Amino acid sequence: MPKIVRPDRKTLRRAYQGLVALSVLTLAPMTWAWLGSTAHRVTAGAAGWLSRVPGTQAALVLGAGLYDGTHPSPMLVSRLDLAAELYRAGKVHALLLSGDNSRKDYDEPTAMRDYLRGKGVPDAMMVLDYAGFDTWDSCVRAREVFGAERITVVTQEFHLPRAVTLCRTAGLEAFGVGDDSTVRFAAATYVYAAREFLAAAKGFADALILHSDPVYPGPREVSLRRILDQSA
Repeated sequence: MPKIVRPDRKTLRRAYQGLVALSVLTLAPMTWAWLGSTAHRVTAGAAGWLSRVPGTQAALVLGAGLYDGTHPSPMLVSRLDLAAELYRAGKVHALLLSGDNSRKDYDEPTAMRDYLRGKGVPDAMMVLDYAGFDTWDSCVRAREVFGAERITVVTQEFHLPRAVTLCRTAGLEAFGVGDDSTVRFAAATYVYAAREFLAAAKGFADALILHSDPVYPGPREVSLRRILDQSA
């Protein structure tokens, strides 16, 4: 029978330290996202949630996929319904619809606008960002391209800490409203929530390490500013 060689104490200590370091590196981005947004987010449907939402210039609605390239996904519909509710309640003056239009046959912002139009939101109150390819890009473009200063981010609850923290890191005075997707989309929510560990790590790197520019950083748009000036 071969002799079992046990690792010495020094080797075990190094292995333990490595595991601790790996755990810290894995959890640090999520911790950063949660702590950076704790006082600046609310879950829709919670008692008195609407009264806790401050008035801001615009709701930044982040894309969440299309079905058949034309219809908003169920999770995106939830975001759009929340944005419409915020608009009707006078919590925002405009809706900034940020999504992916990297292909001719895939246009999230237009699908988002068409859905909200059916909900009675006037076209004149909606601004479309066709280059919101990820959360960091949407936040940076909201400030640098569209000139927003104070926004309400609208997304799902599992995504909210990262979205709010990234927007605040991008220089926006951001508050967030999240849809509790576990009520209707429990299985999908758990999958997406697990993916947040990787997404938070990417966002952490984009915002604090690489200081990444958006894929399309410009040119400057005046459409949001025009709406805000008219509503002043």
